Amino acid sequence: MVKVVQPKSFLLKGGKKAVLLLHSFTSNTVDVKKLGRYLNQENYTCFAPLYEGHGLSSEQLLLKNSSDWWKSVEGGYQFLKNEGYQTIAVIGVSLGGIFALNVGQKLNVNGIVTMSVPYKRDVDMLKSRVLKYALTYKQLEGKGKEQISRELDHLKASSFNSLLQFKEYIDLTMEGLSRIEKPICILYGELDEVLYKESADYIYQNVSSESKSVKGYSNSRHLMTLGEDQEEIQADILSFLNNLQW
Repeated sequence: MVKVVQPKSFLLKGGKKAVLLLHSFTSNTVDVKKLGRYLNQENYTCFAPLYEGHGLSSEQLLLKNSSDWWKSVEGGYQFLKNEGYQTIAVIGVSLGGIFALNVGQKLNVNGIVTMSVPYKRDVDMLKSRVLKYALTYKQLEGKGKEQISRELDHLKASSFNSLLQFKEYIDLTMEGLSRIEKPICILYGELDEVLYKESADYIYQNVSSESKSVKGYSNSRHLMTLGEDQEEIQADILSFLNNLQW
């Protein structure tokens, strides 16, 4: 059996302006590593927390829920505060973007960037995402086809309560959009599901921010930070950060 390397949180120290980087669902901090390195070269301090249960097997992932993942986000914010950073922006992709919107509602940040954020998700879609992740993870572990098939059948029969909570968490976050008043930059990939353009427009229309923008990228699918438009996306995010009132 192959041991899958456990991904980790990362800190890239730069200047006094800090950025909290938030990865996507069933993924890990690799999502935002390139963006973090780019912003760090521009003198931003970047911290990306790994959410509880992420980077582990799908069975372990399902033992955690959105409350646990949110604690990891809050912990990341508090870590930067404890390190002495007074000014913090938050950037998130997919689930990380949901958390970034929540950070904007509950914590004090200077600006918010969201990428590929779903404004709604049904449990079946989330379940298929977990099963896809499970298959990939088990293949990485070097398990045989029969064993993988048995384990996936067992997983399909297990409790998906944490995903129901996750769906409710997304709904609650969207209900609270009007509480966001800080500058916000909303990005989506034009090659992604049409839901994500709808979501970007919905967020844009419902936040209370005076300074807000929305932009689609023609060559980008869901994981925008690692796609064909990543250099343009990095430059746009840097421009947004540089124009914030720090």
